[in-house]
Amino acid sequence: MKTLQEIIEESENIVFFGGAGVSTASGIPDFRSSTGLYHKYPYRAEVMLSHTYFMHHTEEFFQFYFQEMIHKEAKPNACHKKLVELENCGKLKRIVTQNIDGLHQMAGSKHVLELHGTVLKNTCMKCHRKYSLEEIEKCHICSCRGVIKPDVVLYEEPLPDGVYEEAIDAITKCDTLIVGGTSLAVYPASHLVDFFHGKNLVVVNKDTTSLDEKATLVIHDDIAKVFAKITV
Repeated sequence: MKTLQEIIEESENIVFFGGAGVSTASGIPDFRSSTGLYHKYPYRAEVMLSHTYFMHHTEEFFQFYFQEMIHKEAKPNACHKKLVELENCGKLKRIVTQNIDGLHQMAGSKHVLELHGTVLKNTCMKCHRKYSLEEIEKCHICSCRGVIKPDVVLYEEPLPDGVYEEAIDAITKCDTLIVGGTSLAVYPASHLVDFFHGKNLVVVNKDTTSLDEKATLVIHDDIAKVFAKITV
């Protein structure tokens, strides 16, 4: 913690790159742990969260989506809140997240790049009218009779236009990259770290990652507990 505190204090341009572990402390289960979503069903989550499944089994998709992917009770945890403080004091320039829960914005972060979209926004595939999460929970058919699709990146779909490029630009320019709560197993997001050429690469994750040997500092612990100890 002392080393992490020193790195943050000397940094002027921090980028935080986060994954599912950032949200688990808020009660949102991850996919790949022993108790995660990948182990709860006899069929793969990748199939049910694919573009093909959405198009051909829309009702079943939404049943699974609202049962497993939506967590309205979740609130920002210590990690989300500390990132807001780091942003407000000018040290944190960007948050790059693989999460779709919108908790960073709920906490107050303003400079968030959502690689995989967000459950909070939804768009009619026919007329492009926008809908809130509450609206599609009641009905996922638009007034034009088009199907409303969540603005999340499903398997088989490309990332949103420009977001990946913005993330590359931010990571290329930062002096400190903090990678937190991610196994770095999801492509192409996992390749973003290849664009970092700054001074300090920090990894905070419960389990080992492919970055551990390259990192300036590695902390194997719950990211919310770690960030709660940071002084801004």
